[in-house]
Amino acid sequence: MPRNPTSAGRRPQPHPRPHPTHPPLTTTAAGAARHHRPPAYVTPELPPASHHHHHPKPRPFTLRSAAQAMMMPLTRRRLLATLLCLCALPSPARSQNASATPAPASVEGFNCSANGTYPCQAYALYRAGFAGVPLDLAAVGDLFGVSRFMLAHANNLSTSAAPAAGQPLLVPLQCGCPSGSPNAYAPTQYQISSGDTFWIVSVTKLQNLTQYQAVERVNPTVVPTKLEVADMVTFPIFCQCPTAAQNATALVTYVMQQGDTYASIAAAFAVDAQSLVSLNGPERGTQLFSEILVPLRRKVPQWLPPIVTRNDVPATPPSPPPTATPGPSDVADNRGGVVTGLAVGLGVVGGLWLLQLLLLGCLWRRLKATGRRGDAVASGEGGEGGRSGKSASGSGGVGGERFLVSDISEWLDKYRVFKVEELERGTDGFDDAHLIQGSVYKANIGGEVFAVKKMKWDACEELKILQKVNHSNLVKLEGFCINTATGDCFLVYEYVENGSLDLCLLDRARAPRLDWRTRLHIALDLAHGLQYIHEHTWPRVVHKDVKSSNVLLDARMRAKIANFGLAKTGHNAVTTHIVGTQGYIAPEYLVDGLVTTKMDVFAYGVVLLELVSGREAAGDGGELLLADAEERVFRGREDRLEARAAAWMDPVLADQNCPPGSVATVMGVARACLQRDPAKRPSMVDVAYTLSRADEYFADYSGESVSVDGSGEIAAR
Repeated sequence: MPRNPTSAGRRPQPHPRPHPTHPPLTTTAAGAARHHRPPAYVTPELPPASHHHHHPKPRPFTLRSAAQAMMMPLTRRRLLATLLCLCALPSPARSQNASATPAPASVEGFNCSANGTYPCQAYALYRAGFAGVPLDLAAVGDLFGVSRFMLAHANNLSTSAAPAAGQPLLVPLQCGCPSGSPNAYAPTQYQISSGDTFWIVSVTKLQNLTQYQAVERVNPTVVPTKLEVADMVTFPIFCQCPTAAQNATALVTYVMQQGDTYASIAAAFAVDAQSLVSLNGPERGTQLFSEILVPLRRKVPQWLPPIVTRNDVPATPPSPPPTATPGPSDVADNRGGVVTGLAVGLGVVGGLWLLQLLLLGCLWRRLKATGRRGDAVASGEGGEGGRSGKSASGSGGVGGERFLVSDISEWLDKYRVFKVEELERGTDGFDDAHLIQGSVYKANIGGEVFAVKKMKWDACEELKILQKVNHSNLVKLEGFCINTATGDCFLVYEYVENGSLDLCLLDRARAPRLDWRTRLHIALDLAHGLQYIHEHTWPRVVHKDVKSSNVLLDARMRAKIANFGLAKTGHNAVTTHIVGTQGYIAPEYLVDGLVTTKMDVFAYGVVLLELVSGREAAGDGGELLLADAEERVFRGREDRLEARAAAWMDPVLADQNCPPGSVATVMGVARACLQRDPAKRPSMVDVAYTLSRADEYFADYSGESVSVDGSGEIAAR
């Protein structure tokens, strides 16, 4: 759909000179003003601007370079950003109601389109090294909820590469159009820091790839003026899915910079300028800092410069410099290089020694497992059947082991390697007094508390998956240990204070802490975590063991998904080795062995039933919670759903003032997730959006209901 960029009230603002290294893709200064005004709550102490027919000529403001601007202290940059925007606005705009700024209905060009196929692969153009985000692929990936492996793959880089300041990066996004949203976007979870507002994060860290009004719209229960440190907020990154007529592999969300023209952008992306006109409307209407769409017809645009690795050795050899006689400073630099080279050499020797020990441990376990059925998981928590007999690359022998060496080198780069002695001291020799549940122990190591999972099988497969994920609603892996003497593997996780969800629900003394709002937030946290592994990892990850005992609650009662022992990468796989927990297994997996993300959606629906009822998925006598819900809640007239859900829910909640509409909405989502036909189940993107609407009933019991129809399906584009 052609887009009129002037419809959002965009306005050109002062901006630094273009970045000298990457013209015309210039660096965005974090202090530059946004193309829309900041909300009134950003600077409530400033009085309205006076009204004059003739404004005095503003005093020019210049920066020596965009890079220097980004190195200013964060508080100074925020102040400059606020003052620049307020000074550039016409005074009548400040005379509006200061209590709230109405969010626009949609952002043109990013409207959900009937011709688009959602979800789809999309990209955003992000410039590295600004607003306090380190020059590191992992840091950029954390900001957008993608792994560094996905980021490196999208830009044809090594995973150990470190981008230069101002380096343009293509960030891969899973673009969707959730029910009820006017815009297509890719959600990213952001943890609020001191001094953050929706507007500041949108303008600085996310570089205008979203707008604060859109952030308010997708977080209806979050009060912008009452943000607290460590709050998790969803920021929608604008994106779009191409139509068949647009002849594009994907579409890139690009923010206009000073000096940009359609011609310069088209040349950089190796496309024709007319394609930009077709996507965004005439160039004369495009304003500074407005978002436009650029078609991508090659995976890595030719303008991406070489990346420098962490030891400052260019990944791609640069052209040789002119011959010159070295001066005193050059000699000093060479001496420093010798010392650096010696240190690096000693580090490499030590690393190789440790690498050999780790490799021997993994190989020993693999040899020991040869001949066992499947993964030889006696505990029932192991990986997919038959994997231990194959290398990670799908072939045995030397080639497979070379792949294993590569994987371990990635783990060494990302995780701490613990010593066996540390774990034994921290758990008093794995004493039962430290046992949390199953084979997980609480350990105190160096004054820090960790959860140590003692493995009875080869942990290499699980580590390969864990290294690809990084999300606030997934339990964080801190490190690992391999005992080369016994072949035992240990995974060391962050310690999550309040234990598993199932124990909290079944413990009648602790259950009152789980009021309805807390349970709804737990459901949302779990939805966000599953959405991340389903939509923002490549290849996609299927957890395969979603259940309440694998949902852990931290000190703030926020949920984190644990135990990736059964997880599998890929999509639409088939297995003959059926493993799982009674009451959570999807019918298509049980009958046909089909492994898809929809099996996680099914199990998630069962967890929703547990949250509402406070009961186990399967009783001691084998009775299933799902069967009871189908008989007592799902069956019957739709207009009586609220009454049936209220009679069925946890007695602990009966004494609380639970909005019946909110409870009924959660049950409607559960029914949609539990459809027998996996094709009729919603995606976790739609589930997360619908549940966020359910929380609105706390503010208004008579609010508009979410789009869960009578058949239990969530309406989705």
